[in-house]
Amino acid sequence: MTDPMTPGPDLAPAEIPKEERGLAMMCHLLSLTGFVIPFGNVIGPLVIWLVKKDVSPAVDVAGRESLNFQLTLLIFYVIAFALLFLAIGACLLPVIAVLHVVFVIIATIKVNDGVHYRYPMTIRMI
Repeated sequence: MTDPMTPGPDLAPAEIPKEERGLAMMCHLLSLTGFVIPFGNVIGPLVIWLVKKDVSPAVDVAGRESLNFQLTLLIFYVIAFALLFLAIGACLLPVIAVLHVVFVIIATIKVNDGVHYRYPMTIRMI
């Protein structure tokens, strides 16, 4: 079994060049705008990824990873919202929100250190 933190065959080399770290970090950090702007968690990383994916391999990897995580979280939020009627969703929604913030912060710190981060519990759609 491979370590989920190490790059797989679809990821760029493990070290992120210093000049690419800023935009790669923004791919992760902009996902927090979803708490203020509806669908900002998908739109922010999507814009940076679409603009810079062909120029920077690090931004391509960070953008895809962030988008996959945000789309997975969107599915989780919809399921938790549907479960509000059973009162289970009232417990799940805050847990998902806390995990959202924690994993985005961890990803941002890892990218700042020059390491690609793979989010756990993520459906790889892109």
